[in-house]
Formats: sequence, structure tokens, C-alpha cells
Amino acid sequence: MFDIGFWELSLIAIIGLVVLGPERLPVAIRTVRGWISSVRSFSDGVKNELTEELRIQELHANLKKAEQSGMKDLSPEVAASVKSLQEAAKMVTNPYLPADKKDESSKDIEQLDDNQIEKQDK
Repeated sequence: MFDIGFWELSLIAIIGLVVLGPERLPVAIRTVRGWISSVRSFSDGVKNELTEELRIQELHANLKKAEQSGMKDLSPEVAASVKSLQEAAKMVTNPYLPADKKDESSKDIEQLDDNQIEKQDK
């Protein structure tokens, strides 16, 4: 990240020792290290949020493509996006059910979704 060599680090350490003294230098180093770790964690969080937002935007675009084509003859990536959205919807619908009951409820939800699609087609 920074192009700092051994001599630059030793010069910074000597200046820090002269300015802060031997009592306060370790505390200052810990404080700076804490700031750096908090900045890194913040930037990682922002990066993860942006990645997730871009993924969600891509899923929405693929869903619009699927809706426009009438859910027929979908490309593999659009079909995968629709499938992942359906799985997410199932998880949101029943988040606290045990695994064996989730399978049963997911079948019921699929039947309800199929019935809703048939009603929309009519």
C-alpha cells in the first residue's frame, strides 16, 4: 500500500520517541493501530454492502428480463437468478421453521406460486 522502507520506519520511530517519550509512545502506537483496524473494518463493511447491492441490482434486472419473456425460454443465468430469488422468498416467508418442515412448506409455497401464476395468465 505505502512504499515505506526500513529506514523510513526507523526515522518515524526515532522522531516519535523524541516527541512523545518512552512512556507515551506505546500508547500512541496502540491508538494508531486501533484507528487503522477500525478504518479497515469500515472499508470492508462498505465493500461488502456495495457488492451485495450490485448483486441485488443484477438479480432485479434478471427478474425483469424473466417477467418480460413470460418466464419461458430463460437463459441459464436468468434462470439461476430467478431460482435464487425464489429460494430467498421461501426463506423470508418461513425463517424459523426446522429443516424438515421447510421442505414441506416450500412445496406448499411452490404450489401457491404456481396457482398465482395461473390466475395471472387468465
